[in-house]
Amino acid sequence: MPSFDTPVSVGAFALLVFAFAVKQLGADFLLQNTWMAHGKDRASAWLLPLCAHTGLHGLGTLLITLPVKPALWWLALVDFAVHTAVDRGKGLIGQRTHFPPTDTRFWWLIGIDQFLHQVTHIGLAAILAVA
Repeated sequence: MPSFDTPVSVGAFALLVFAFAVKQLGADFLLQNTWMAHGKDRASAWLLPLCAHTGLHGLGTLLITLPVKPALWWLALVDFAVHTAVDRGKGLIGQRTHFPPTDTRFWWLIGIDQFLHQVTHIGLAAILAVA
């Protein structure tokens, strides 16, 4: 593999990616309650549970960003917006398809959701690493 000359420490970038992965685990699995999980996927009255859930993501990003580069606090708003769009999209697809957990496509949908979140986190980590 060719060598890339970069001013970014690989260790610092890896630590940021790890921090975002921990944030994702916490916000999507450890801190998300039933009200958020089921509420954000409803056909109506979904906005409050969705924003409560994606607010956890934004808060997590803020907690990662402030010690690294406080001037980039707005990345928390970016993460909030991206998570809101991705999670609402997953909810709408779930409403239309009604895939049961026994259907492989149910797991594809969850996998695509998590993939998009991790790609977002890699981008946020890259922005912070070069800041």
